[in-house]
Amino acid sequence: MLKPWMIIGGITIAIAVLGSSPIPPTGVKWFRRLQRPSWLTFEKAIPVIWTVVFVCGAWSAYIVWQQDPGSTRTWVLMGIYALLEVVTVAYSTVMLWVKKLTVGLVIGATGFVIGLLLAIAVLPLSLAAAALLLPYLIWSPIGTYTTWAMMQLNPAET
Repeated sequence: MLKPWMIIGGITIAIAVLGSSPIPPTGVKWFRRLQRPSWLTFEKAIPVIWTVVFVCGAWSAYIVWQQDPGSTRTWVLMGIYALLEVVTVAYSTVMLWVKKLTVGLVIGATGFVIGLLLAIAVLPLSLAAAALLLPYLIWSPIGTYTTWAMMQLNPAET
């Protein structure tokens, strides 16, 4: 029998894989040639950082599920967790398809707002679940700011 943590983990992995699989090679080439801020020295660590963020998000969802499994409120929160991940994965996929940094900026900011609202919504249910969303709430603005800084360096790509 599948355990809730297996289902939540499987959905997290499925969204990440399916959401990133349509990334166009031309978009990757476009992104690689863009100028970056001189302080962006951690770019190679970004996949590891996002992996940690996604694991924390899935763990947070599992804790919420355990609080009141199967209730309408819990299902709504699970939908918001899934929406947050879809928006997060869409940052790269959509931006690389349209080759516009502004799109990444808007998607990144939208993800932060969804993440913040989700953290506020789960806080009364579990302090631990809300705390596990902190890596997202810390990292998302860094990524969004980095995109904004890249827009300043690459005005033709906005």
